[in-house]
Amino acid sequence: MKKQICSAILLVLTAIIWGVAFVAQSVGMEYVKPFTFNGVRCLIGGVVLIPCIYLLQMVQGSQKERKEEKRTLVIGGICCGICLCFASNLQQIALQWVAVGKAGFLTACYIVIVPILGLFFRKKSSPYIWCSVGIALIGLYLLCVKDTFFLEAADYLLLLSAFLFAVHILVIDRFSPLVSGVKLSCIQFFVSGLFSFILAVILEKPQFSQIFAARLPILYAGVLSCGVAYTLQIIGQKGMNPTIASLLLSLESVVSVLAGWLLLKQKLTFREILGCIILFVAIILAQIPIKKK
Repeated sequence: MKKQICSAILLVLTAIIWGVAFVAQSVGMEYVKPFTFNGVRCLIGGVVLIPCIYLLQMVQGSQKERKEEKRTLVIGGICCGICLCFASNLQQIALQWVAVGKAGFLTACYIVIVPILGLFFRKKSSPYIWCSVGIALIGLYLLCVKDTFFLEAADYLLLLSAFLFAVHILVIDRFSPLVSGVKLSCIQFFVSGLFSFILAVILEKPQFSQIFAARLPILYAGVLSCGVAYTLQIIGQKGMNPTIASLLLSLESVVSVLAGWLLLKQKLTFREILGCIILFVAIILAQIPIKKK
């Protein structure tokens, strides 16, 4: 029981770090552009995880990896890094026009998208999943659609980002049981950071003075959101029911709203708040497991 409580605390702490990271990402846009921000933060996240890998090896004892395991680790890291690169950059671009809380909830749609994508891999979903999809659509309508029946361009970017985050989760689910989770995260951050920084050099022409001016939000997003939070997630999910773990991690959407309200003074209308509540209900329903007869 104590181990379960400790794991739950670690996952809630992870959700809090990720939720506040939306504020850091939003503030960072005042100094640097999206690809520059994500490129630097991911590279920092990868560097932070290197000592974590050595510490884990010291605690667990050094085990020589087989050639096939190393190959799987590299392939998995590259696949995860590419998915993370596209998903995080789309999210970062959208944050230039979307409030922090709204972005957090739209990104949280990946929890509903994941089981839908699972159908293509012959994974059955409970009736709660299909109910949650319908409820989520209502929440999205109240949250995103204003006077007309059209979503704004930034909303489409966030929905596409949520879809790519769902793909990212499924790719991690495919490779994480086969290799070290911390090493997989480290490689994916370096791959994502490298691709993002290359795009930044081509499209944004980043300057060191701008990066230095954004050092605080970049360091938070790199050290805490990438390095620390992902490590806490890996430790917290050990021995924890995956459904409960996903539900705890989805609290990042609630934290993003509270962080935007407290730190950035961003206010949502009653219609948008109602959409957030309905969408969060859909997220909870999506986590209800199937009861076997």
